[in-house]
Amino acid sequence: MALERPRARPAEWARQALGRVAVFVLVLAALWAIWEGYRWLWMREGWTKPFAVDDTTMPHLRDVFAALFEHSSSGTGGLLITQLLKAALFTAKEAAVGFGLGAGIGFLLGVTLSQSKTLERGLLPYVVASQTIPILAVAPIVVVYLGSLHVAAWFSVAVIAAYLTFFPVAINTLRGMEAADRRALELMRSYAASRWTVIWKLRVPSALPFIFSALRVSATASVVGAIIGELPSSIQDGLGGKIIVFNQYYSLDPTQLWATNVIAAGLGIAFFIVVVLAEKLIVRRAPENVV
Repeated sequence: MALERPRARPAEWARQALGRVAVFVLVLAALWAIWEGYRWLWMREGWTKPFAVDDTTMPHLRDVFAALFEHSSSGTGGLLITQLLKAALFTAKEAAVGFGLGAGIGFLLGVTLSQSKTLERGLLPYVVASQTIPILAVAPIVVVYLGSLHVAAWFSVAVIAAYLTFFPVAINTLRGMEAADRRALELMRSYAASRWTVIWKLRVPSALPFIFSALRVSATASVVGAIIGELPSSIQDGLGGKIIVFNQYYSLDPTQLWATNVIAAGLGIAFFIVVVLAEKLIVRRAPENVV
């Protein structure tokens, strides 16, 4: 009978959480110092390689974060952070749908390829080749085609996000399915276990660490895909629309575009954290990981 690992005490858990927060703050402070130090040195010496540094190309980070609590110059009214958070929620909807769609397709594709070497040899090169096509070339095609079918524009963006999501999930699922313990596989076959039983009782559980590794990558990729997909879709409600608007005002006030990038990065980090939490709940509490 398996024995459960002793649960961490609240004090120990608090120390671990405090340590993680401290590391995060220290790294953030170091990156801030590097940015400001690079900016100060290049402006002081007048260096222009690899690019000229000034208030337009590298604004003070304090000015970028201060811009979040000022009114935007686009004339839409309201604080910039309020506009960007609403846009982030809209983009999050598209990214979440695309992430779920792409992850599901990638998982099913990986499982299917793992069951047939002929299918794997025949289809895998095309799966790989699909990722060599620039997403900027794919996005307009998807938007125009789905638009002709009267599909909602935001769902077209979700499809573009799914395009960036499915590949790592498919490859890692295939790798994980093939990494099942050979002795366990032989044991199940000796008991005449069906193909489906072997898949769901052995291969899929053994593939979970591989799958979640891909999901961590795909989570942030889905946000990137959603933002890129909003550009040809002419969607103004998401972060992609805000990037286009504030790009027009970049020469006058670059901090607004940089602030938009900060919110976009925060959205990607939020998606990443959700996947990490799901992994802790599913993988680390699996029976095979309890001793």
